[in-house]
Amino acid sequence: MLYKFLYGLKDYWFGFNVFRYITVRTVLAIFTSLLISILSGPFLIRKLKNLCHPSFMDNFRKDKSPTPTMGGILIHGSIIFAVLLWTDLKNIYILLSLAVILLLFLLGLWDDYLKLKTKSHKGLRPLVKIIWQIFVGLLAGIILYYHPSLNFNPKLYLPFFKKIFFNLGPYYILLIILIIVATSNAVNLTDGMDGLAIGNILIVALTYGVMAYVAGNIKFATYLNIPYVSGAGELAVLCGGILGACLGFLWYNCYPAEIFMGDTGSLPLGGIIGFIAVCVKQEIPLIFVGGIFVIEALSVIIQVISFKWRGKRVFLMSPLHHHFELRGWKEPKVVVRFWILGIIFALFALMTLKIR
Repeated sequence: MLYKFLYGLKDYWFGFNVFRYITVRTVLAIFTSLLISILSGPFLIRKLKNLCHPSFMDNFRKDKSPTPTMGGILIHGSIIFAVLLWTDLKNIYILLSLAVILLLFLLGLWDDYLKLKTKSHKGLRPLVKIIWQIFVGLLAGIILYYHPSLNFNPKLYLPFFKKIFFNLGPYYILLIILIIVATSNAVNLTDGMDGLAIGNILIVALTYGVMAYVAGNIKFATYLNIPYVSGAGELAVLCGGILGACLGFLWYNCYPAEIFMGDTGSLPLGGIIGFIAVCVKQEIPLIFVGGIFVIEALSVIIQVISFKWRGKRVFLMSPLHHHFELRGWKEPKVVVRFWILGIIFALFALMTLKIR
């Protein structure tokens, strides 16, 4: 809570008044997490290399071993440090976000540790992961819905329409569970090429940073005819921390990667993006903002269903990025083109805020 201390100094010099602005603290969070991740990267990479073993690597990517995994330690350590410095820790949305990150981080760390320990791809059983993710979603949902000071809005709003919504009541908790489980696993599936997942998370964090800011500002929310969520503007600072951490991690994760995020990184990143979408009442636009993650997850589902029912594969390999790689696209080309698509999806999602 460095910002509280600095803002408290406004009585001595008016210039410290800038620390009350969300925009200023968001930029500071970006730079804080960026610097921490870049400066800490070499040290962490050296330490993790001692744990790495070529057999951990996917057979499809043996040329990349022994690149260390568990880079999520770098990402989420940077995010949490920035959040602790520049956000209002009395804000319930921030506290719940930190809880979601930490709980999913522990799940990912446990999974990655088992893979390192057994020197194989086998970590936690999928069922264990799903149960843990459901628990996180259930916990977050119950607190959001029943917290006495929040008066949380359980309505699901449709993009492009001003007055069309579905009041889900307590069933909204089930929606929260679904979103957190889906986003957490979708990002995990996308993390298969150097810079692919982290680059798209960066785009999503920037987009939801804008959405959080306008949703938490009653003037902007009223003008755009979107639900106003008191206190949600603070999540823009969290998105800034995510953005900076992603930029710093991308410095080491771009092709050829020096470190992979592993489940330690992908599971919490996906989960927190889904949770932020819930908090700012922009749940359906998440389908557009995270379009790349949706497509990647759908490609796996389609592949599995097609093979079980028809005995044939739709794609050469799933998730989708491997399909294009097997068709002869170089890895950097696949990654950059997916980034471009991610930007297009994000711009479309932002457009939905105005067109109503």
